[in-house]
Amino acid sequence: MTGPDTTEPTVPPSPRSAKRRLMFVVLAGFLAIIGTLVAGYYFAMRIESLRIAVGPANSDDLKVAQTLAQAFSTQKSSQIRLRLVPTDGAVASAQALADGKADLAIIRGDLEVPRNAQAVATLRKNVAVLWVPPQPKVRGRKAAPKITKVAQLAGHRIGVVGRTQANVNLLKVILQQYGVDPAKVTIVQFPANEAVEAIKSQKADAFLAAGPVNSKITTDAIAASTRDGGKPTFLAIDLADAIAQNHPAYEASEIPAGSFGTDRPEDEVKTISFTHHIVARRGISESTIAAFTRQLFAIRQSLKNEFPLAAKIETPDTDKDATIPVHPGAAAFVDGDEKTFLDRYSDFIWWGLMALSAMGSAGAWFAGYLKKDERQTNTSQRERLLDMLRTARQCDSIEELDRMQAEADDILRDTLQCYEHGAIEQGTLNAFNIALEQFHNAVADRKTLLMSMPQTLQRTSAQFRAAGTA
Repeated sequence: MTGPDTTEPTVPPSPRSAKRRLMFVVLAGFLAIIGTLVAGYYFAMRIESLRIAVGPANSDDLKVAQTLAQAFSTQKSSQIRLRLVPTDGAVASAQALADGKADLAIIRGDLEVPRNAQAVATLRKNVAVLWVPPQPKVRGRKAAPKITKVAQLAGHRIGVVGRTQANVNLLKVILQQYGVDPAKVTIVQFPANEAVEAIKSQKADAFLAAGPVNSKITTDAIAASTRDGGKPTFLAIDLADAIAQNHPAYEASEIPAGSFGTDRPEDEVKTISFTHHIVARRGISESTIAAFTRQLFAIRQSLKNEFPLAAKIETPDTDKDATIPVHPGAAAFVDGDEKTFLDRYSDFIWWGLMALSAMGSAGAWFAGYLKKDERQTNTSQRERLLDMLRTARQCDSIEELDRMQAEADDILRDTLQCYEHGAIEQGTLNAFNIALEQFHNAVADRKTLLMSMPQTLQRTSAQFRAAGTA
């Protein structure tokens, strides 16, 4: 004899567990898509900090950048913040942008522009101002010939306001256009804050300053040139058009009469000009620079009263042949083609919804596939119940009737589970209830009949049926 079989029957996977796993997968996919959309919106609307290289210290460029940074930080709707990166001047600022140490930079248009620089805005236009102070009257000494033209500067001392080499290069461009060898003049440079003292000390015969028409540094320097009732002589750059043709970074321009005082100059003076630009590093996203440009011009008017230089900010040149190519984000703002959040991410949203719809369809198909198995199982169980109904009406064993009734209870439990899972409809459940009721009635009637028969008659009937079956 062998011992009892202790091997447990294999339990088939529960349809309810499979459905739960399916619902978990669908819910996880839905949350993933919603999370992606929310993260995308946060990424697009988050506050970004841009580094702007500017210098030198105490310059107008630095003051403008500080004013803009403060204004950006106080605006609640501002998406852009500015972080200043102080430098020694425009050359160092351009290098910081080229090296990737800054996202934005304020540079001079007449200097070498980094290859990765793209224009965002024109900060201001600067003009070159050449003037000669009145000669001091010295008793007993014959006055030197008066300088009235640029070509007469050969052999003289020329003072350049500002320490930057760019202003010296500007002077050399002007002199060369007039045929004056820069080696035949003495160039003296001094800081902007020492300009007034240098002029009063007569350290040069003529002076050059470069800056906005309303520059306080230039105005104070010219005012210091007035002595003994004499007025400074402004030297016109009549060959400005030729200089602009030979050097695209410069433009022909004019200094309006009275720009530096009531009669300084008395008449309009022809000169050359160049611009200071706000440039961005190529590779910064179009949406970021578009937001910066939008904020820049939104606050420009509100700042002009307290900081007049802010009113000089202009939109960049968007022509294809511009000296500095415009950044796509700034061009989008200028041309009115700036994309909204939906414009930029509509494709991602559409594909996300399509993916969500596809996941829903796949989930519905898979759920239907699982229900198909349950429906097939329920159909076979219902057929089994009908077979048991036919068997119960002819059964001669109360034990067999009890076994079939226990099996019917199991079939009932599985059928109710199928109904809960949505595998069968209400009509199918009603039909099953009718069959189950008929089965129970048949079992009850058969048990009543068997219990009323004598035991010998039951055994004879069972043997007769067994023989008939054989």
